[in-house]
Amino acid sequence: MTNRWIGVTIDCVDVQRVAGFWSALLDRPQGPSQPGWIYLGELDDPQPRLVFQPVTEPKHGKVRLHLDVAVDDIDQGIAQVIALGGRDTGERHDYDEGVVVVLADPEGHEFCLVQYY
Repeated sequence: MTNRWIGVTIDCVDVQRVAGFWSALLDRPQGPSQPGWIYLGELDDPQPRLVFQPVTEPKHGKVRLHLDVAVDDIDQGIAQVIALGGRDTGERHDYDEGVVVVLADPEGHEFCLVQYY
């Protein structure tokens, strides 16, 4: 039996807004989706799909799983996230190999921007 990772599902109240944010940030188009849901990418893509699932309750507390997004320039990456409707949490970690900044999408799902040196 072969198992493979095909996607990450993100619960969101406003599927269009959150999926639009991630589509613009990752330059990833919408693929075939179920009614009410939005999938970025397709099953046979080299990268796992991002799946945005509608839910009625807003996010509460810290999400225990998050995405890491590599960028060439951390300051430009932060500016792009904010321009797209995300926010900077103020958390930053500087390491010998690079910098990690914790940001959030429009519904507060945390993720990291990472710039490697």
